[in-house]
Amino acid sequence: MLLEASDIEVVLTRQSLLSSLPPTQARILCLDQPETDVRSMPQENPVTAITSQNLAYIMYTSGSTGVPKGVAVAHQNIVRLVKETSYIQFADEIFLQFAPVSFDASTLEIWGSLLNGARLVIFPAHLPSLLELSTVLQRYQVSTLWLTAGLFHQMVDEQITGLRSVRQLLAGGDVLSVPHVQRVLAELPECALINGYGPTEGTTFTCCHPIQYQDIASESIPIGRPISNTQVYLLDQWHQPVPAGIAGELYIGGDGLARGYLHQAALTAERFVPHPWSEQPGARLYKTGDLARFKEDGTIEFLGRKDTQIKIRGFRVELGEIESVLAEFPLIQQCAVMIRTDLQGDKRLVAYIVWKSGASALSRMYVTLYRPVYPIIWFPRSL
Repeated sequence: MLLEASDIEVVLTRQSLLSSLPPTQARILCLDQPETDVRSMPQENPVTAITSQNLAYIMYTSGSTGVPKGVAVAHQNIVRLVKETSYIQFADEIFLQFAPVSFDASTLEIWGSLLNGARLVIFPAHLPSLLELSTVLQRYQVSTLWLTAGLFHQMVDEQITGLRSVRQLLAGGDVLSVPHVQRVLAELPECALINGYGPTEGTTFTCCHPIQYQDIASESIPIGRPISNTQVYLLDQWHQPVPAGIAGELYIGGDGLARGYLHQAALTAERFVPHPWSEQPGARLYKTGDLARFKEDGTIEFLGRKDTQIKIRGFRVELGEIESVLAEFPLIQQCAVMIRTDLQGDKRLVAYIVWKSGASALSRMYVTLYRPVYPIIWFPRSL
């Protein structure tokens, strides 16, 4: 689906992976074949007419209809994230590329280092243990690190000593636990802990907040203020700004705003709306669906979602997408997916299902939704 939807013209791969590729009209280049040896290629930079508005990548996110949607990100969006900005220091840092390239945190890791003369350490491509992550951080003295909120909490609980080399620790993608934040501030006083917020449509980060001791007195950690070349508005249902302390939907503007959704003009028009306060022709705002409010000091507090989209371990998940896939199973009459939080604060996805008549023999069936395995609770009659 990704190859077809993205109109891919060239696929770079290895011979050992050819059997895993689906049929495609794209040109396939195996980098380990002699005829594609890059050492025999011309050494001069190619002539190019690419501008800052050209497409840099397409990042796919969960879609409520059951089909992932491709977010089209331009070169300007990436430059705005990692150049002439002040939320972290980039030069002379050692970054770890820990996020997969299909997750927009990798944009910060890769280009934050390479466009600023910093060092990039690439983590081995497999599912790591917390101990292995801790070992890599210490071995290479990683100084700038991004972790999802869930992984941040686990590292603080089990491998906090592995974070001692880190001078800038960005965590986010979900609500940060105040006790975990408090422990980092107490045990890692030389580490700048930063709460980062931003959807893929805003190119990784929209707001950042350097966490201070006074923040732990609140029930939640603020997401802070917009980073450079970014605007944030909190609007009511009539698209008017709300006063401090009042909840509003968060809208994003500025140079980080993606081009839109690939081949989905209607959805792009729905979520990327005209900017009513900009004098720049064609300026837009992205309607996030997130609820937030301004605190008295001007920082922003995240409050949750307007719709059924949820965050689990830092990743966006559309519950409707899971329901759409489950509904394709021929013996399922009706289904609903919810997120549950246990006493330890771990989030789990749970599906409630009504079987069609004659399917009662499957009532004890368990299905794998996400790692690790989560049970699906079956209800034989009605929701």
